[in-house]
Amino acid sequence: MPNPSHYFPIADPTLIFFVVLLIVLFAPIIMGKLRIPHIIGMVMAGVAIGQYGLNILERDSSFELFGKVGLYYIMFLASLEMDMEGFRKKLGQVTVFGLLTNLVPMALTYVMSVWVLDYSPATSLLLGCIMASNTLIAYPIVGRFGLQRKPSVTLSVGGSMLSLLLALIVLAALVAANSGAGGWLFWVWFALKFVLYCAAMIYLIPRLTRWFLRRYSDAVMQFIFVLTILFMSASLSEAVGLEGIFGAFLAGLILNRFIPHVSPLMNRIEFIGNAIFIPYFLIGVGMLINVRLLFQGGIILWIVFIIAFIGTFGKAVAAYVASFVFRLPLSSGHMMFGLTSAHAAGAIAMVMVGIHLKGADGLCLVNDDILNGVVIMILVTCIISTFVTEYAAERITLRDKEMPQEDNPSGDDERMLIPVKYPEYAQSLVTLAMLMRNQRLNRGLVALNVVYDDADMRLNQEKGQQLLERLTQFAAGSDVRMQTQVRVAANIANGIKHAFKEFRASEIIIGMHMHKEVSAKFWGEFHQSLFNGLNRQIMMARLKQPLSTIRLIQVAVPSRAQFEPGFYRWLQRLARLGGNLDCRILFHGRSDTIGLLREFMQNRYPHVRSEYNSMEHWNELPRLASTIHDDHLFVVVTARKGTVSYKNAMERLPDELTNHFAGTNMMIIFPDQYGDAMDEMTFAQPQHTEEKSAYELLREWLKGATRS
Repeated sequence: MPNPSHYFPIADPTLIFFVVLLIVLFAPIIMGKLRIPHIIGMVMAGVAIGQYGLNILERDSSFELFGKVGLYYIMFLASLEMDMEGFRKKLGQVTVFGLLTNLVPMALTYVMSVWVLDYSPATSLLLGCIMASNTLIAYPIVGRFGLQRKPSVTLSVGGSMLSLLLALIVLAALVAANSGAGGWLFWVWFALKFVLYCAAMIYLIPRLTRWFLRRYSDAVMQFIFVLTILFMSASLSEAVGLEGIFGAFLAGLILNRFIPHVSPLMNRIEFIGNAIFIPYFLIGVGMLINVRLLFQGGIILWIVFIIAFIGTFGKAVAAYVASFVFRLPLSSGHMMFGLTSAHAAGAIAMVMVGIHLKGADGLCLVNDDILNGVVIMILVTCIISTFVTEYAAERITLRDKEMPQEDNPSGDDERMLIPVKYPEYAQSLVTLAMLMRNQRLNRGLVALNVVYDDADMRLNQEKGQQLLERLTQFAAGSDVRMQTQVRVAANIANGIKHAFKEFRASEIIIGMHMHKEVSAKFWGEFHQSLFNGLNRQIMMARLKQPLSTIRLIQVAVPSRAQFEPGFYRWLQRLARLGGNLDCRILFHGRSDTIGLLREFMQNRYPHVRSEYNSMEHWNELPRLASTIHDDHLFVVVTARKGTVSYKNAMERLPDELTNHFAGTNMMIIFPDQYGDAMDEMTFAQPQHTEEKSAYELLREWLKGATRS
């Protein structure tokens, strides 16, 4: 009979990838049946198929490559999804927790290694560095529960990176001391390289990213660009003398504000990582583990106990002490402990450094027992971290369900209608809607294309359908449902208004008129009829660059705007936009209006950076032009005639915007106006109003005649 062992380990690349995909496919299914976190399934599958298990696969270069990519991906996603405003506000707490989660386990491991295991101070310090650092191996659980922006997660991610940085610095000092290069010149050169690296990344990458995203909208090119920045940062970090995972984390911090959480680009980054790279990394970690060593007894059990349980105990002390000091709930302490207690490839990298170092006695700092003990420790801490993080995520989710929600789903009629015609603007409008929508409601968008009932109707219908299909695919990239309709109408404004009623929409997001060859008027052919004939919120946008490159939103608010029925609707939309773009919002308005704006933002959206500037009169609008730059979004909240916040100065709005704000990114908002519907023509307020009255036209004609 043929011996099956001759066929293993599998060497064919196709079969290797096939086996990995089978594990990625079935591990979550099996672990779900057993009520065990999926991550543990990946690691245990690696144990089973590795050389210390059934020897089905060999840990070849593909696992080295994809495993390293997966590790970088975990750190990159952790910083990319971090709440940066919360991180800035909690920088002091992050620093305190980072010091605690580094020093406590390092000190405990060092003391126990010297006293119990009788290791040298250098070896004990190396083990302390290993236990002081950690890998965010359980972070995918946080993403699955949607808790990336919770304070405990922000503290855990930031504290992990600070702890890792300190551990790497101590490791660099240990290497320098044992190689005879630990003088002051070494530290000056190391500090200089580190400062230059961070400064270059922080200064150059945002400018390069803003330039690239403005010029290239292709999805594949944007994804490749992000990966290029990620691996460039990781490789430069290694060149400086730190691990590449620090560079991956720094790249995520820098790119955080350029990749909104609800964007298709973020969806692609998460999808590729969670589908391929991160599972490869977890399986590769499992293949390193030799579980049989636990049953051999001897010194290996003592090593595992000291570095795994004593070091993990130090992580627990740091997490729960920090949660108590910061007055966080117990479930937040569980989350902080769960995320910071796992060790993986970072520990392997550090112990491999120790293998090549020799102490004063001429022996290597790391022997075979320590190496095997560290590998077993990885399995133990991964299991502990995964179970604790899963438990904490469930507790936090249940806890927050009992608290007031950001929005009341039963009382929110949000349903955004997006009329589109020109392909070059359509995608930007859909992106704007996705950044403004309420993710808790998870309602789809409605895209509408209205064509004239004329001789070219069939051709325009086909073009409109093709445009809507592309928008549907674009929205699907962010898991946003999209309803579409191509509508035939003799009047564009009427077609939009009828669709608004049919879809029971709450507001309209439409592009501003920018085609002078179609109409020389500021409002174009139908925009004025639209906002005069519809009493619900209409947002007209002119976006000259990708929204992800916007750094500041400036909002001009008229006096008495707080008395309009739609005041909180547009304010809520802008707050979500600012929060998703992680940019500041600067409100200009009167003191009484500013007071309500500040109260709303502080109570409902405290994580959004908002500032306030006094503008007592609407006539001051033109002076804002000098403060608006290319990467700003200028928002004008206006009003319809006959409403409480309308003023005669708004008659000059088209001329002022044309003369002073021609090249800016702009949005004009007509807020909700409830009460008597404006859908029907009345003698008091007809549906159509000319931009300029006959008196203004006559006055301009007379001025021109006198000049000539």
